[in-house]
Amino acid sequence: MLRLDGKTALVTGASQGIGEAIARLLGRQGARVVLAARNEEKLKRLAAEIDAGGGCARPLVLDVTQPETFGERLKSLPEDYGAVDVLVNNAGITADNLLARMSLDDWERVLRTNLTGAFALTKEVVRGMIKRRWGRVISVSSVVGMMGNAGQANYAAAKAGLIGFSKSLARELGSRSVTVNVVAPGYIQTAMTDRLPEAAREELTAAIALKRLGTVDDVAWAVLFLASEEAGYVTGTTLNVSGGLYI
Repeated sequence: MLRLDGKTALVTGASQGIGEAIARLLGRQGARVVLAARNEEKLKRLAAEIDAGGGCARPLVLDVTQPETFGERLKSLPEDYGAVDVLVNNAGITADNLLARMSLDDWERVLRTNLTGAFALTKEVVRGMIKRRWGRVISVSSVVGMMGNAGQANYAAAKAGLIGFSKSLARELGSRSVTVNVVAPGYIQTAMTDRLPEAAREELTAAIALKRLGTVDDVAWAVLFLASEEAGYVTGTTLNVSGGLYI
């Protein structure tokens, strides 16, 4: 169940947080995992840990804001890692501020990283999926892209853009047996949320139907399902992983 034996998965933003959890889980489930991010040291350490646990992983230093480098960087992978079957667009940043105070640079940086990077890497990788007539494209959005959030106009726009992009691409690629889906996490327990005052954490938790913050593994399991053969008839869908924050 939910095995990925013989498949190669590329995960962006794999050096930490949600991306790291996704990479670890896909590796445990049999995928060869390409770990893509900017921090080479973290990637090498994670690859070694996945390999030591019986998986197979390779680091790939990649900056999603530089699409002109994608082709060359992908060609640098070993041959058995070169044909990407599962692409997880996870890399993302925030630059929060109220609209009146948000700079054009902060708007463009967030859109370029969170949305344009996913578009460009998907375009680069999906050619092989079409040729092989099998593939999975999974983008990590956010419930903020569905419900909005004050102070995050740039982030919400980018994450909503991923949803629209994925729906359109699902219609384009369905006839080639390539599925395109989105996972939209809610509040996930991270180092950042750990630093919140107790009152703020309680307020966040109270807004969630399940009365707890999510974990990175909650998101990773959703990605694994969409990457699997078992999800072969699911495409153009946004899987809400928010514990009932957004219903």
